[in-house]
Amino acid sequence: MDSLYVLIPIAILFVVVAVAIFFWAVRSDQFEDLERQGMNILLDDDKKPNKPNDDEPHP
Repeated sequence: MDSLYVLIPIAILFVVVAVAIFFWAVRSDQFEDLERQGMNILLDDDKKPNKPNDDEPHP
């Protein structure tokens, strides 16, 4: 029973911190453009790594 006196304030503190972080994220426009990051992976250019040409002699 004594542990509840410690765990309940810790749980309340976690909730307050989570709500504060959520409101900070909303105020700093973290949720403004949700589609861009999802589209970036689809529209990413496929860049091939430079590999040596087999026709050229190796030093």
